[in-house]
Amino acid sequence: MKFDQEGNVTTFEKKKTELCQELSLQARDLRFQHSTSLTARNNCIIIRMESLKAIVTPEHLSVLDFRGLGLERWLVLDLAPQLASHTHSLPFEFRALEAILQHKVNTLQARLNDVEPSILDTLESLVDPKILSADRSKLHILLQNSKSLSELETDVKVFKDSLLKILDEDEIIEELCLTKWTDPRVFEESSLGIDHAEEMELLLENYYMQAEELGNKARELRGLIDDSESVIFINLDSHRNVMMRLNLQLTMGSFSLTLFGLIGVAFGMNLTSSFEEDPRVFWLVTGFMFLGSGMIWRRLLSFLGRHLEPSIPSLAGEFYFLTYLIVSPPLCLQQSLRLDPNIWILCVCLDHCTSHTV
Repeated sequence: MKFDQEGNVTTFEKKKTELCQELSLQARDLRFQHSTSLTARNNCIIIRMESLKAIVTPEHLSVLDFRGLGLERWLVLDLAPQLASHTHSLPFEFRALEAILQHKVNTLQARLNDVEPSILDTLESLVDPKILSADRSKLHILLQNSKSLSELETDVKVFKDSLLKILDEDEIIEELCLTKWTDPRVFEESSLGIDHAEEMELLLENYYMQAEELGNKARELRGLIDDSESVIFINLDSHRNVMMRLNLQLTMGSFSLTLFGLIGVAFGMNLTSSFEEDPRVFWLVTGFMFLGSGMIWRRLLSFLGRHLEPSIPSLAGEFYFLTYLIVSPPLCLQQSLRLDPNIWILCVCLDHCTSHTV
Protein backbone atom coordinates (compact mmCIF):
# COMPACT_ATOMS: atom_id res chain seq x y z
CA MET A 1 0.00 0.00 0.00
CA LYS A 2 1.42 3.37 -1.10
CA PHE A 3 0.56 6.82 0.31
CA ASP A 4 1.54 10.01 -1.48
CA GLN A 5 2.00 13.49 0.01
CA GLU A 6 -1.72 14.28 -0.33
CA GLY A 7 -2.80 11.13 1.52
CA ASN A 8 -3.97 9.31 -1.61
CA VAL A 9 -3.79 5.54 -1.30
CA THR A 10 -2.87 3.02 -3.96
CA THR A 11 -2.37 -0.71 -3.61
CA PHE A 12 0.39 -2.56 -5.44
CA GLU A 13 1.95 -6.01 -5.58
CA LYS A 14 5.62 -6.31 -6.49
CA LYS A 15 8.40 -8.74 -5.97
CA LYS A 16 11.20 -7.80 -3.63
CA THR A 17 13.69 -7.60 -6.48
CA GLU A 18 11.46 -5.19 -8.41
CA LEU A 19 11.01 -3.01 -5.34
CA CYS A 20 14.76 -2.95 -4.76
CA GLN A 21 15.40 -1.88 -8.33
CA GLU A 22 12.76 0.84 -8.14
CA LEU A 23 14.16 2.32 -4.91
CA SER A 24 17.83 1.53 -5.67
CA LEU A 25 18.14 -0.58 -2.56
CA GLN A 26 20.04 -3.76 -1.81
CA ALA A 27 18.17 -6.98 -1.09
CA ARG A 28 19.60 -7.08 2.43
CA ASP A 29 17.95 -3.73 3.18
CA LEU A 30 14.48 -5.31 2.94
CA ARG A 31 15.15 -8.38 5.07
CA PHE A 32 13.99 -6.63 8.28
CA GLN A 33 16.20 -8.71 10.56
CA HIS A 34 15.36 -6.79 13.75
CA SER A 35 11.93 -6.43 15.32
CA THR A 36 12.40 -2.67 15.71
CA SER A 37 14.71 -0.66 13.49
CA LEU A 38 14.94 2.72 11.81
CA THR A 39 17.64 3.09 9.16
CA ALA A 40 18.40 5.37 6.22
CA ARG A 41 19.49 3.84 2.92
CA ASN A 42 19.99 5.60 -0.41
CA ASN A 43 17.62 8.51 0.32
CA CYS A 44 15.03 6.16 1.87
CA ILE A 45 14.00 5.48 5.45
CA ILE A 46 13.44 1.78 6.13
CA ILE A 47 11.23 1.25 9.18
CA ARG A 48 10.39 -1.92 11.08
CA MET A 49 8.09 -1.64 14.09
CA GLU A 50 7.29 -5.26 14.98
CA SER A 51 4.71 -6.30 12.38
CA LEU A 52 4.76 -2.93 10.56
CA LYS A 53 7.21 -2.71 7.65
CA ALA A 54 7.45 0.59 5.78
CA ILE A 55 9.69 2.52 3.41
CA VAL A 56 9.64 6.32 3.40
CA THR A 57 10.86 8.40 0.47
CA PRO A 58 10.57 12.17 -0.07
CA GLU A 59 7.50 11.57 -2.27
CA HIS A 60 5.59 8.63 -0.77
CA LEU A 61 5.26 6.08 2.03
CA SER A 62 5.06 2.37 1.19
CA VAL A 63 3.67 -0.11 3.74
CA LEU A 64 4.68 -3.72 3.02
CA ASP A 65 3.02 -7.02 3.94
CA PHE A 66 0.21 -5.41 5.92
CA ARG A 67 -2.54 -7.97 5.23
CA GLY A 68 -3.63 -10.12 8.14
CA LEU A 69 -1.90 -7.94 10.74
CA GLY A 70 -4.89 -5.85 11.83
CA LEU A 71 -3.42 -2.66 10.38
CA GLU A 72 -6.06 -1.97 7.74
CA ARG A 73 -8.23 0.24 9.95
CA TRP A 74 -5.27 2.36 11.07
CA LEU A 75 -3.89 2.65 7.54
CA VAL A 76 -7.14 3.87 6.01
CA LEU A 77 -8.71 5.92 8.82
CA ASP A 78 -5.71 7.38 10.65
CA LEU A 79 -2.55 7.24 8.58
CA ALA A 80 -3.92 8.77 5.38
CA PRO A 81 -5.39 11.91 7.08
CA GLN A 82 -2.15 12.42 9.06
CA LEU A 83 -0.07 12.32 5.89
CA ALA A 84 -2.44 14.72 4.13
CA SER A 85 -2.30 17.21 6.98
CA HIS A 86 -0.29 20.37 6.27
CA THR A 87 -0.41 21.94 9.72
CA HIS A 88 3.36 22.50 9.64
CA SER A 89 5.81 23.27 6.86
CA LEU A 90 8.10 20.30 7.48
CA PRO A 91 8.77 17.87 4.61
CA PHE A 92 6.78 14.71 3.94
CA GLU A 93 9.18 12.32 5.67
CA PHE A 94 8.58 14.13 8.98
CA ARG A 95 4.82 13.54 8.76
CA ALA A 96 5.29 9.90 7.77
CA LEU A 97 7.83 9.18 10.49
CA GLU A 98 5.76 10.94 13.15
CA ALA A 99 2.62 9.00 12.18
CA ILE A 100 4.44 5.66 12.47
CA LEU A 101 6.10 6.53 15.79
CA GLN A 102 2.79 7.76 17.19
CA HIS A 103 1.15 4.48 16.16
CA LYS A 104 3.90 2.54 17.94
CA VAL A 105 3.55 4.57 21.16
CA ASN A 106 -0.25 4.28 21.07
CA THR A 107 0.05 0.50 20.69
CA LEU A 108 2.35 0.24 23.71
CA GLN A 109 0.06 2.53 25.73
CA ALA A 110 -2.98 0.41 24.85
CA ARG A 111 -1.19 -2.75 25.99
CA LEU A 112 -0.28 -1.06 29.28
CA ASN A 113 -3.86 0.14 29.79
CA ASP A 114 -5.13 -3.41 29.26
CA VAL A 115 -2.83 -5.07 31.78
CA GLU A 116 -2.69 -2.39 34.53
CA PRO A 117 -6.30 -2.63 35.91
CA SER A 118 -6.17 -6.42 35.95
CA ILE A 119 -2.87 -6.41 37.90
CA LEU A 120 -4.14 -3.89 40.46
CA ASP A 121 -7.41 -5.78 41.04
CA THR A 122 -5.60 -9.10 41.38
CA LEU A 123 -3.06 -7.69 43.83
CA GLU A 124 -5.83 -6.12 45.91
CA SER A 125 -7.56 -9.47 46.31
CA LEU A 126 -4.34 -11.38 47.03
CA VAL A 127 -2.98 -9.10 49.76
CA ASP A 128 -6.21 -9.19 51.80
CA PRO A 129 -5.10 -10.21 55.34
CA LYS A 130 -8.39 -12.02 55.94
CA ILE A 131 -7.57 -14.61 53.29
CA LEU A 132 -5.96 -17.69 54.83
CA SER A 133 -4.68 -19.09 51.54
CA ALA A 134 -3.93 -17.60 48.13
CA ASP A 135 -6.51 -18.24 45.43
CA ARG A 136 -4.92 -20.37 42.70
CA SER A 137 -7.05 -18.77 40.01
CA LYS A 138 -5.89 -15.31 41.10
CA LEU A 139 -2.27 -16.45 41.09
CA HIS A 140 -2.73 -17.84 37.59
CA ILE A 141 -4.15 -14.51 36.41
CA LEU A 142 -1.27 -12.66 38.07
CA LEU A 143 1.24 -14.97 36.35
CA GLN A 144 -0.29 -14.30 32.94
CA ASN A 145 -0.37 -10.55 33.55
CA SER A 146 3.22 -10.65 34.78
CA LYS A 147 4.30 -12.35 31.55
CA SER A 148 2.42 -9.75 29.50
CA LEU A 149 4.08 -7.00 31.51
CA SER A 150 7.52 -8.52 30.92
CA GLU A 151 6.87 -8.63 27.18
CA LEU A 152 5.73 -5.01 27.28
CA GLU A 153 8.86 -3.95 29.17
CA THR A 154 11.02 -5.71 26.57
CA ASP A 155 9.22 -4.04 23.65
CA VAL A 156 9.50 -0.61 25.27
CA LYS A 157 13.20 -1.13 25.92
CA VAL A 158 13.84 -2.22 22.32
CA PHE A 159 11.91 0.79 21.01
CA LYS A 160 13.85 3.17 23.27
CA ASP A 161 17.19 1.64 22.30
CA SER A 162 16.43 2.03 18.60
CA LEU A 163 15.63 5.73 19.07
CA LEU A 164 18.60 6.31 21.37
CA LYS A 165 20.95 4.76 18.82
CA ILE A 166 19.81 7.37 16.29
CA LEU A 167 19.93 10.25 18.76
CA ASP A 168 23.55 9.42 19.60
CA GLU A 169 24.63 9.73 15.96
CA ASP A 170 24.28 13.15 14.32
CA GLU A 171 25.11 11.69 10.93
CA ILE A 172 22.13 9.32 11.05
CA ILE A 173 19.83 12.20 11.97
CA GLU A 174 21.14 14.13 8.96
CA GLU A 175 20.48 11.12 6.72
CA LEU A 176 16.88 10.90 7.92
CA CYS A 177 16.21 14.40 6.50
CA LEU A 178 15.61 13.10 2.99
CA THR A 179 14.19 16.26 1.39
CA LYS A 180 17.18 18.28 2.54
CA TRP A 181 19.40 16.45 0.06
CA THR A 182 16.95 16.29 -2.86
CA ASP A 183 15.17 19.65 -2.81
CA PRO A 184 17.46 22.69 -3.42
CA ARG A 185 14.95 25.01 -1.76
CA VAL A 186 14.99 22.99 1.47
CA PHE A 187 18.79 22.80 1.34
CA GLU A 188 18.91 26.59 1.03
CA GLU A 189 16.57 26.97 4.01
CA SER A 190 18.87 24.73 6.04
CA SER A 191 21.78 26.96 5.09
CA LEU A 192 19.85 30.04 6.25
CA GLY A 193 19.23 28.63 9.74
CA ILE A 194 16.09 26.48 9.43
CA ASP A 195 17.78 23.31 10.61
CA HIS A 196 15.74 20.25 9.65
CA ALA A 197 18.19 17.98 11.47
CA GLU A 198 17.38 19.75 14.73
CA GLU A 199 13.65 19.32 14.04
CA MET A 200 14.20 15.62 13.40
CA GLU A 201 16.14 15.31 16.65
CA LEU A 202 13.34 17.01 18.59
CA LEU A 203 10.81 14.69 16.97
CA LEU A 204 12.73 11.58 17.98
CA GLU A 205 13.39 12.92 21.50
CA ASN A 206 9.68 13.54 21.99
CA TYR A 207 8.77 9.91 21.32
CA TYR A 208 11.79 8.71 23.27
CA MET A 209 10.47 10.57 26.33
CA GLN A 210 7.00 9.07 25.82
CA ALA A 211 8.55 5.60 25.65
CA GLU A 212 10.57 6.39 28.79
CA GLU A 213 7.36 7.32 30.62
CA LEU A 214 5.72 4.05 29.56
CA GLY A 215 8.79 2.16 30.79
CA ASN A 216 8.58 3.90 34.17
CA LYS A 217 4.92 2.94 34.56
CA ALA A 218 5.71 -0.65 33.67
CA ARG A 219 8.54 -0.72 36.24
CA GLU A 220 6.19 0.68 38.89
CA LEU A 221 3.75 -2.16 38.21
CA ARG A 222 6.61 -4.64 38.41
CA GLY A 223 7.63 -3.18 41.77
CA LEU A 224 4.05 -3.48 43.05
CA ILE A 225 3.97 -7.15 42.03
CA ASP A 226 7.27 -7.87 43.81
CA ASP A 227 6.21 -6.00 46.97
CA SER A 228 2.82 -7.70 47.02
CA GLU A 229 4.48 -11.10 46.70
CA SER A 230 6.47 -10.33 49.85
CA VAL A 231 3.28 -9.35 51.68
CA ILE A 232 1.53 -12.52 50.50
CA PHE A 233 4.41 -14.65 51.78
CA ILE A 234 4.36 -12.85 55.14
CA ASN A 235 0.61 -13.40 55.42
CA LEU A 236 0.82 -17.08 54.52
CA ASP A 237 3.81 -17.67 56.81
CA SER A 238 2.00 -16.08 59.72
CA HIS A 239 -1.12 -18.21 59.21
CA ARG A 240 1.06 -21.28 58.83
CA ASN A 241 2.80 -20.47 62.11
CA VAL A 242 -0.57 -20.15 63.85
CA MET A 243 -1.66 -23.55 62.52
CA MET A 244 1.65 -25.12 63.55
CA ARG A 245 1.28 -23.66 67.03
CA LEU A 246 -2.26 -25.01 67.33
CA ASN A 247 -1.12 -28.41 66.09
CA LEU A 248 1.67 -28.43 68.70
CA GLN A 249 -0.77 -27.54 71.48
CA LEU A 250 -3.13 -30.35 70.46
CA THR A 251 -0.21 -32.78 70.28
CA MET A 252 0.78 -31.81 73.83
CA GLY A 253 -2.78 -32.39 75.01
CA SER A 254 -2.90 -35.80 73.36
CA PHE A 255 0.42 -36.72 74.95
CA SER A 256 -0.79 -35.68 78.42
CA LEU A 257 -4.05 -37.58 78.07
CA THR A 258 -2.29 -40.68 76.75
CA LEU A 259 0.25 -40.60 79.59
CA PHE A 260 -2.36 -40.77 82.33
CA GLY A 261 -4.54 -43.02 80.19
CA LEU A 262 -2.12 -45.82 81.06
CA ILE A 263 -3.90 -46.06 84.42
CA GLY A 264 -7.11 -46.99 82.61
CA VAL A 265 -5.18 -49.51 80.56
CA ALA A 266 -3.94 -51.14 83.77
CA PHE A 267 -7.51 -51.45 85.09
CA GLY A 268 -8.62 -52.94 81.77
CA MET A 269 -6.31 -55.95 81.97
CA ASN A 270 -9.05 -58.22 83.51
CA LEU A 271 -6.94 -58.77 86.66
CA THR A 272 -8.81 -58.99 89.93
CA SER A 273 -7.99 -56.60 92.78
CA SER A 274 -9.78 -55.11 95.74
CA PHE A 275 -10.44 -51.83 93.82
CA GLU A 276 -13.29 -53.35 91.79
CA GLU A 277 -15.39 -53.83 94.92
CA ASP A 278 -15.50 -50.11 95.82
CA PRO A 279 -17.79 -48.08 93.43
CA ARG A 280 -16.03 -44.82 94.30
CA VAL A 281 -12.70 -45.98 92.87
CA PHE A 282 -13.90 -45.53 89.29
CA TRP A 283 -14.65 -41.86 89.77
CA LEU A 284 -11.50 -41.38 91.84
CA VAL A 285 -9.25 -42.88 89.13
CA THR A 286 -11.07 -41.03 86.33
CA GLY A 287 -10.74 -37.71 88.13
CA PHE A 288 -7.08 -38.36 88.84
CA MET A 289 -6.47 -39.12 85.15
CA PHE A 290 -8.09 -35.90 83.91
CA LEU A 291 -6.51 -33.79 86.65
CA GLY A 292 -3.04 -35.16 85.97
CA SER A 293 -3.47 -34.76 82.18
CA GLY A 294 -4.60 -31.17 82.64
CA MET A 295 -1.66 -30.34 84.89
CA ILE A 296 0.85 -31.86 82.49
CA TRP A 297 -0.76 -30.07 79.53
CA ARG A 298 -0.66 -26.80 81.45
CA ARG A 299 3.03 -27.22 82.21
CA LEU A 300 3.78 -28.02 78.57
CA LEU A 301 1.86 -24.94 77.42
CA SER A 302 3.79 -22.84 79.91
CA PHE A 303 7.04 -24.24 78.53
CA LEU A 304 5.87 -23.45 75.00
CA GLY A 305 4.95 -19.89 75.99
CA ARG A 306 8.40 -19.24 77.43
CA HIS A 307 10.21 -20.39 74.30
CA LEU A 308 7.86 -19.00 71.63
CA GLU A 309 6.46 -15.50 71.32
CA PRO A 310 2.74 -15.49 72.06
CA SER A 311 0.50 -14.72 69.10
CA ILE A 312 -2.13 -11.97 69.29
CA PRO A 313 -4.96 -13.02 66.97
CA SER A 314 -6.86 -9.75 67.40
CA LEU A 315 -3.91 -7.72 66.04
CA ALA A 316 -2.73 -10.14 63.37
CA GLY A 317 -4.84 -8.71 60.57
CA GLU A 318 -3.80 -5.15 61.40
CA PHE A 319 -0.13 -6.18 61.39
CA TYR A 320 -0.42 -7.74 57.92
CA PHE A 321 -2.16 -4.69 56.53
CA LEU A 322 0.30 -2.23 58.07
CA THR A 323 3.16 -4.25 56.60
CA TYR A 324 1.46 -3.99 53.21
CA LEU A 325 1.06 -0.22 53.57
CA ILE A 326 4.72 0.30 54.46
CA VAL A 327 6.00 -1.93 51.68
CA SER A 328 3.76 -0.52 48.94
CA PRO A 329 2.26 2.92 49.73
CA PRO A 330 1.51 3.83 46.07
CA LEU A 331 -0.78 0.84 45.67
CA CYS A 332 -2.37 1.76 48.98
CA LEU A 333 -3.35 5.19 47.68
CA GLN A 334 -4.70 3.71 44.47
CA GLN A 335 -6.95 1.34 46.39
CA SER A 336 -7.85 3.66 49.27
CA LEU A 337 -11.28 4.54 47.93
CA ARG A 338 -12.28 0.89 48.27
CA LEU A 339 -11.19 0.61 51.90
CA ASP A 340 -12.63 1.59 55.25
CA PRO A 341 -12.49 5.38 55.96
CA ASN A 342 -10.23 4.92 58.98
CA ILE A 343 -7.80 2.83 56.95
CA TRP A 344 -7.92 5.46 54.17
CA ILE A 345 -6.80 8.13 56.64
CA LEU A 346 -3.99 5.85 57.80
CA CYS A 347 -2.89 5.33 54.15
CA VAL A 348 -2.73 9.08 53.54
CA CYS A 349 -0.75 9.66 56.74
CA LEU A 350 1.76 6.94 55.89
CA ASP A 351 2.25 8.25 52.36
CA HIS A 352 2.64 11.82 53.69
CA CYS A 353 5.25 10.72 56.22
CA THR A 354 7.11 8.69 53.60
CA SER A 355 7.26 11.61 51.16
CA HIS A 356 8.60 13.99 53.84
CA THR A 357 11.20 11.44 54.90
CA VAL A 358 12.47 11.10 51.36
